[in-house]
Amino acid sequence: MRVLAFEDHYDIEAMLTAGGVDVNGLVIEQRWHSTNAVERIRAFAPDVLLLDHYMPPMSGFQVLEALLNSDVKRPPTVIAMSSASNKNDAMVALGADRGVVKFDLAGLELWSKRTSS
Repeated sequence: MRVLAFEDHYDIEAMLTAGGVDVNGLVIEQRWHSTNAVERIRAFAPDVLLLDHYMPPMSGFQVLEALLNSDVKRPPTVIAMSSASNKNDAMVALGADRGVVKFDLAGLELWSKRTSS
């Protein structure tokens, strides 16, 4: 699964790993800013797009709005993952599939969990 994350403060792969997610089957690209976000989405063609709201120079809401108004194919799964639930709600109203407080990201059912051996 290809995962593109726009998050400027926290390492998404580390957060998923710490939350028990098996990241071995994931190709994760993290962008620490939203410059050229729509072109990054086009080039990476993610299965899952993770959008933080509070991000420079465009917010996650603005990235989603630009994506939906572009000719770029919308990723199958778009997750709003701000620390502010009202910002997640706004992105869901705009067209994101889910909203989650970013620290609960690893708990989403779309990830495979590591199994103990």
